[in-house]
Amino acid sequence: QVQLVQSGGGRVQPGGSLRLSCAASGFTFKNYYMTWHRQAPGKERELVASISTNGGQTNYADSVKGRFTISRDNAKNTVTLQMDSLKSEDTAVYYCNTKALGFDYWGQGTQVTVSS
Repeated sequence: QVQLVQSGGGRVQPGGSLRLSCAASGFTFKNYYMTWHRQAPGKERELVASISTNGGQTNYADSVKGRFTISRDNAKNTVTLQMDSLKSEDTAVYYCNTKALGFDYWGQGTQVTVSS
């Protein structure tokens, strides 16, 4: 079955960095776009970044452009979100996602807290 298992995250001071990883299994990873989303308390889940099948095309929400970097390793079936220059407003639960085999799949979620 399709599984997306996240790791990383935690608590960091403003201006710091964190790295999120998502290990995929149960589908042909290299054939599908991957995305990262986040949901802050009291807010709707929002798309943060996306990456094409070969990693050649990436897109970012305006709020994270220039600070976050999405990447993938098709040999290891992983997608990563490098988050730099973090701000308090980046505090949220982060989810990796793919639309594979006709369904929407989500990781378990990872808390990222940016606070001094």
